[in-house]
Amino acid sequence: MMAPMADKLWDVVVIGGGPAGMMAAGRAAELGARVILIEKNPQLGKKLLITGGGRCNVTNAEFDTRAFLAKFRKNDRFLFSAFAQYGVKEALDFFHARKMPTKVEAEKRVFPKSDKAVSVWEALVGYMRDGGVVVSRNAPASGFTKKGSAIAAVRLKGGREVRGHSFILATGGKSRPETGSTGEGFAWLTAIGHTVVDQGAALVPVAIQDAWVKRLQGVSLPDVKLTVLQNGVKQDVRKGKMLFTHFGISGPMVLNASRDIGELLKYGSVTISLDLFSSLDPGVLDKKLQGALGEKSNKQFKNILTGLMPSALGPVLVELSGIPGTTSGHSVTREQRRQLAALLKDLPMRVKGLLGVDKAVVTSGGVVLPEVDFRTMRSRKMENLYFAGDVLNIDRPSGGYGLQLCWTTGFVAGTSAAKAGPER
Repeated sequence: MMAPMADKLWDVVVIGGGPAGMMAAGRAAELGARVILIEKNPQLGKKLLITGGGRCNVTNAEFDTRAFLAKFRKNDRFLFSAFAQYGVKEALDFFHARKMPTKVEAEKRVFPKSDKAVSVWEALVGYMRDGGVVVSRNAPASGFTKKGSAIAAVRLKGGREVRGHSFILATGGKSRPETGSTGEGFAWLTAIGHTVVDQGAALVPVAIQDAWVKRLQGVSLPDVKLTVLQNGVKQDVRKGKMLFTHFGISGPMVLNASRDIGELLKYGSVTISLDLFSSLDPGVLDKKLQGALGEKSNKQFKNILTGLMPSALGPVLVELSGIPGTTSGHSVTREQRRQLAALLKDLPMRVKGLLGVDKAVVTSGGVVLPEVDFRTMRSRKMENLYFAGDVLNIDRPSGGYGLQLCWTTGFVAGTSAAKAGPER
């Protein structure tokens, strides 16, 4: 894949070499279009290679389109036409056909069997190579050149222009700016008349004020219930996996709650309550504690409690319970035991804030959806401009939904842009 000649007229010009851009470029080339992909980094898919901790959550194995799109809340009505053309099944068929086997884990999250994001990267790069896509790396764009109601060219920093019949914008949002996702595409869109919503972090970890949380860095809780409260009123409830970090909490459940927490913080302080034994009601948990304290009545309370949960959590809970750790099991009073049960079902944490956009998995904001024809992913403002991926103002949960949006919008945009080009 060699750098292009700037004076060539391309059938399809793709701006952005992330997952959506690579899918769009590969699909357009598969249909016979002469395609160039412009990428400002020296490497394609830089953010793709670090997603999911480097494992890459490819999609979510929810094959009922309505159930899948329900996760996008109010935006689902825009997405049906695109997903009717290319959904979860089609995306998995694509990767399987390109010799990338997958596996399904908790909450239907799909990963490469290799547990390596590079497997996904190789499938996409191979797809583009097979279609003859020309890739221009180290080529930062600076905006569009308009001609009437169409785009004539993409301007590159340094003065060159890349001309084309159709253009696909896949520059992403502002999440993980160190990978090149700095949101410059939004400024270009505003300049040509599109409405762009302010960008904010959509899926980010949550910082906690309480000092004891930092002592639990690295501790993972596979199944807890998280309740978000403001002024003592329940605002959101979620169940799932949670991870303690050096600044607070993270994990799929926390990331998915972060947008709502961010909204609540605008109106006042927010508290999170953890239920560490969500499968047990308070009475059953009290009996469980009573049994453990009775069975090991001569052991110290701190050792008995540690045996009921991840070992690192024990010392913290002993401290928060107010029961001296050296108290023998038979000396723990009924009232102390019930207070302990209440703490395990309602462990409060005070929210300090959300981490910044630099730690976001995705960002909210982007082109407002009524300005996009989702049957083709074409702009309703510019007749030859198409959109794919995070440049769209669509919030989505973690768990494979974001990348599936890239596969779907990239495929539809690539198909439409290729078919809209001149006769070949």
